[in-house]
Amino acid sequence: MVAPLTLIVAGDPGQLTGGYVYDARIVAALRVRGRSVAVVGLAGRFPEPDARARASMAEALAALPDGARVVIDGLAMGGLPEVVAPHADRLAIVALVHHPLADESGLPAATRRRLLDSESRALALARRVIVTSTFTARGLGRHGVAPERVQVVEPGVDPAPLAASALDLETLGPRRLLCVATLIPRKGHDVLLEALAGLSRRDWRLEVVGSHQRDPDHAARLVEAAQHHGLAGHIVWAGERDAAGLAAAYHRAELFVLPSRYEGYGMVVTEALARGLPVLTTTGGALVDTLPPEAGLAVPPDDAPALAEALAAWLDDAGLRRRLRRGARQARSGLADWHQAGDRFLAALEGPASHSRDTRAEDTRPDEESSP
Repeated sequence: MVAPLTLIVAGDPGQLTGGYVYDARIVAALRVRGRSVAVVGLAGRFPEPDARARASMAEALAALPDGARVVIDGLAMGGLPEVVAPHADRLAIVALVHHPLADESGLPAATRRRLLDSESRALALARRVIVTSTFTARGLGRHGVAPERVQVVEPGVDPAPLAASALDLETLGPRRLLCVATLIPRKGHDVLLEALAGLSRRDWRLEVVGSHQRDPDHAARLVEAAQHHGLAGHIVWAGERDAAGLAAAYHRAELFVLPSRYEGYGMVVTEALARGLPVLTTTGGALVDTLPPEAGLAVPPDDAPALAEALAAWLDDAGLRRRLRRGARQARSGLADWHQAGDRFLAALEGPASHSRDTRAEDTRPDEESSP
């Protein structure tokens, strides 16, 4: 009998952001293969945990029997090495890292140092580390994680019908742009608005799909900035959408835009490509590897002039639009699905362990030089 698996995540497992969608799809793939997977959502605040988060993690781990295999999402694990440490010898702990906590945009330097130290100590407790991109795998060296302890399992993508525009049947009227990203600083909506400010006389519409609730103050500033730049008539702030609403947004779009400062993978890029949509994004983090060059345009992160230039080129050049649509359709045929991702995740879980957990984690006291 195959031993059951527990996945521990921060907060509600049903959230629709990339990391939670990845976790949910991997769980579904494992269950299809007959694996028993329990999902535990922790209460409290993350990634800088409060008392409720600490108690919730301690309770979840204490409830597991000796020898149990548990995958802990990095958002939950990274801030709690001292809570995880007492269980590291008796449980088979696997860390799942979407992107390191300290790589979030807009963090004060002291917070960044504290998260880097905390996550390094947490990862040292894991017997295996699974990451969602080769970019993230390359970056774990600064956390002291040996390469042989790391397995890469990139996200899959669902087969999807081609977007209406992917058939090279351009319609009259505004060019239709789509951005799917939670309204937080790392996603770079502010840079996109700055880039679009100089293009307000061109005929385009932007639909922004993504939750305003993760950072309501930032979301409000974005809406105000759009008004300030005279873009309110060009932009639809659609908020979070269910699967059907999101599929409809992809279907009516002509260009997918993701102006992120950093991504640990960028699942929405492959979701756009699955529909034959070309992509305009940045080279931030793993995005440099995620977008095939023939399927879109990439500019440096935080570079509004470069983003504006790329947008203008796409808006003005019908030949460029056709070439990128053709490249997106070609890229579509090479995308891995979630069935393949599930196979790779299972292999990463059950293959022979190449390295025991790192005993440097025994000292879970914060490095005083790294803490404010």
